[in-house]
Amino acid sequence: MPKKTSLKAKKIKVDKAEARNRVKKILPLLKKTYPNAKIALNYKNPLELLIATILSAQCTDVRVNIVTAEVFKKYKSADDWANADITEIESDIKSTGFYHNKAVSIKNACAKIEQELGGQVPDTMEELLQLPGVGRKTANVVLGNAFATAAIACDTHVIRLSRRLGLSENSNAVKLEFDLAEIVPKARWTMFSHLLIFHGRNCCRARKPDCRNCSISKYCPAANRAELW
Repeated sequence: MPKKTSLKAKKIKVDKAEARNRVKKILPLLKKTYPNAKIALNYKNPLELLIATILSAQCTDVRVNIVTAEVFKKYKSADDWANADITEIESDIKSTGFYHNKAVSIKNACAKIEQELGGQVPDTMEELLQLPGVGRKTANVVLGNAFATAAIACDTHVIRLSRRLGLSENSNAVKLEFDLAEIVPKARWTMFSHLLIFHGRNCCRARKPDCRNCSISKYCPAANRAELW
């Protein structure tokens, strides 16, 4: 029986210069393929985006939008969330999953925003990371979309596609973020995340990527190579 080749042995070796050049080639193609790429979460202000992003952990954006369509009518400010009963918040967000931890994070983050930040969501990475339940991914989503600050949000799609495209060897979201920051033009950071997410959802799926109909397959080291998926 032939010995099975490990994925580790087949890992794509990343060259920063090649990766940077690859980004230059795929960016315009992805923009042409997904001209309307943007964040899928519905929000009207930074606070709503912060809440929606916390709720999106281990949950689909579709489900989050269904839930926030109702809760944003009920909780209109950080003060509303901070003073709400935790069990009531849990009940309102239950269908997003992990509702206890999410409710605690939202309530405590909003309490800090109300008590220490004048009721306003901060617009810097440093301050956002001081909020309970907020990590770099959530902070980047808020910065890039609510404040138009260059930010790279690394969700599962961005991680998967970055590795397949030979842009980074890292599956750790934080390490990947810094890798991409070196090879993607800063002015394109936020849009690059959106484009990879759209491509991951519509074409380069986890189990069966559609390499045949992929607009960037000719620049992808993993195209048509199942051992690298």
